Amino acid sequence: MTARGPLSLPPGGAHWYVVQRVGFPDAETFRATYDLAGAWLDELLAEHRIPPKRTVLGGFSQGAVMSYALGLGADRPRPAGIIGLSGFIPTVDGFELGAVNGEPVAMGHGTYDPIIPVEFGRSARDRLADGGAEVTWRESPMGHAIDPAFLAELRAWLPARLS
Repeated sequence: MTARGPLSLPPGGAHWYVVQRVGFPDAETFRATYDLAGAWLDELLAEHRIPPKRTVLGGFSQGAVMSYALGLGADRPRPAGIIGLSGFIPTVDGFELGAVNGEPVAMGHGTYDPIIPVEFGRSARDRLADGGAEVTWRESPMGHAIDPAFLAELRAWLPARLS
């Protein structure tokens, strides 16, 4: 199942939070959608009797940011894995990461990404690896996009997290 960002903001499309500057989501809109998405996810899993350890969270761009937040937030249960494509770990007042003990995280980022520079992805990779996460990292010679070759690789990565 996929969720869609609840905000409609310029230049168009669905958003999870207001971007004041890359890496630092607007605290008010981030917290509101973090709480909303967390409640939605918790209710969905409870309704279908799916434990968090049998789920994988993933997203692209702001969706990756929210996947990291919902999967690694100090107040959140840990999923079986996280997929973050062209994203970053958010820096927001009042939001904290919890312990990252062996959490499987697959991360992909375009080397030439003009929207979320690759340095943000590399920083997230290093922070999670240093914290003890099991990180799979792929950097591709492209812009703000998803590498189809990495998606093919994720087809093997995903079932291994849920087995």
